[in-house]
Amino acid sequence: MIDLEFNRNEDSMNTNISRLRRELDIIYEGGGKKKLEAQKRDGKLTARERVAYLLDKQHPQFEIGAFAGYGMYEEYGGCAGGGVIVVIGYISNKLCIVVANDATVKAGAWFPITAKKNLRAQEIALENHIPIIYLVDSAGVFLPMQDEIFPDKEHFGRIFRNNAILSSKGIPQIAAVMGSCVAGGAYLPIMSDEALIVEKTGSIFLAGPYLVKAAIGEDVDSETLGGATTHCEISGVTDYKMKDDVECLDTIKKIVDKISVDIKSSFDQVISKEPKEPIKKILGMYPAEPGKPYDMRKVIECLTDDSELVYYKEQYGKTILCAYARIGGYAVGIVANDRRIVKSGKGEMQMGGVIYSDSADKATRFILNCNQKKIPLVFIHDVTGFMVGTRSEQGGIIKDGAKMVNAVSNSTVPKFTIIIGNSYGAGNYAMCGKAYDPRFIVAWPTAKIAVMGGVQAAKVLTQIQVSALKAKGKMPDDDEEKKLFEQISKRYLEQTSPYYAAARLWIDAIIEPDQTRDWIIMGIKTSQFAATKKFNPGVIQT
Repeated sequence: MIDLEFNRNEDSMNTNISRLRRELDIIYEGGGKKKLEAQKRDGKLTARERVAYLLDKQHPQFEIGAFAGYGMYEEYGGCAGGGVIVVIGYISNKLCIVVANDATVKAGAWFPITAKKNLRAQEIALENHIPIIYLVDSAGVFLPMQDEIFPDKEHFGRIFRNNAILSSKGIPQIAAVMGSCVAGGAYLPIMSDEALIVEKTGSIFLAGPYLVKAAIGEDVDSETLGGATTHCEISGVTDYKMKDDVECLDTIKKIVDKISVDIKSSFDQVISKEPKEPIKKILGMYPAEPGKPYDMRKVIECLTDDSELVYYKEQYGKTILCAYARIGGYAVGIVANDRRIVKSGKGEMQMGGVIYSDSADKATRFILNCNQKKIPLVFIHDVTGFMVGTRSEQGGIIKDGAKMVNAVSNSTVPKFTIIIGNSYGAGNYAMCGKAYDPRFIVAWPTAKIAVMGGVQAAKVLTQIQVSALKAKGKMPDDDEEKKLFEQISKRYLEQTSPYYAAARLWIDAIIEPDQTRDWIIMGIKTSQFAATKKFNPGVIQT
């Protein structure tokens, strides 16, 4: 029997996926085909070719922050991918994170989002205790925006501070200088454990030939000032002199092969089973019409081993689903917003996607249980926020919401967040949004992230502006008010887009729904190399 609604949903999701792939194809071209070709003529591999050659082909790999800088810095010609590529994958069968400057994007210069993306890569290495490999090819700070990248706590200097912290924790760092490495950026490879440099193309110096001439009047060429021969034979700054990119990358593989990597958090695992339903079926689960109720349980069944779940407090707090399951053989605790309209134990009808007091109470208890049992948590968002109104306020919704936020904040097991639909207001926080340190946070192309829904926000903002105009003696007519609403609504809806969020690294990636299971499995594998801290929930009166 043909399921017309399923087919409509699937068609809508495939349209979203087609757009996602088109946008990624553009990003993958970096600074454009001409610049990519020019880099090859100089005898260099492109940044993406370097990463592809370095990573094991037989293992999965996932890119972080591909959309960083998307739609930003248009006055400077844009900054595809933030000018840097970050990928989690395997090198010589060891799980690593690779950071590669893309010299075709503004000569690999550092924009504010470039620094943020590099810091995110280092954060992943620190949290998960995995080696980090830097493939350096950068002209340094993008000077027209130096005030937004140089002096603050989360700016350029934080990267070198993190180099030192990573080193102190025994997390391996290997840097390959495969192009320019100038000014403050020169500290990154040298603060790593080992540094390689490629002959003729690689160079390291605090000040380039032009600046040296201006500062002290000395005439010197790049190779003499900071090339491979200088730093491998005279200064001793670098450890390996490589003839070309391929030899350099092959040497990194050999070094990584000798690294000892230990699993420190062994989460419960059995032999993995595929879901009963084909993973592709998930494409037809999310409704084509925004806001339409659907059954989140069916989405989860496409992700879990053998589609098997053990629901916690199934008949209580029904707008949040809490369940034990396995994904890739690993035990997980799933917290997800159910979008069905359900009847509570008190006989009241509850709107799907809204967190009520009983839902928050249930989720809090479940999160505590998972921490006690050392079970990783998976949060699946389609939440419009906490319930409002007199009954909810008098029932203590703020107190119950605070308990849930407390439990999420103090959770010590790895947390993974997938935003498939709405992620609004305090609902984003309680469901482990970006501010609550999920190990990885990804979104489907259907995701929306904001303080509240677009229509509601536009109405509020319109009324504020109308009131401001009236206070000035200007009385907008109905047409003007409608036009104002449409302008505000358009701007606000653009800001709720997953592309807007990904551009600013509020999420690590926009993914195709059928990649969700693989992302979770990779996330758990990555998290095993760091020790899980002892759980201390603080004061939570459940």
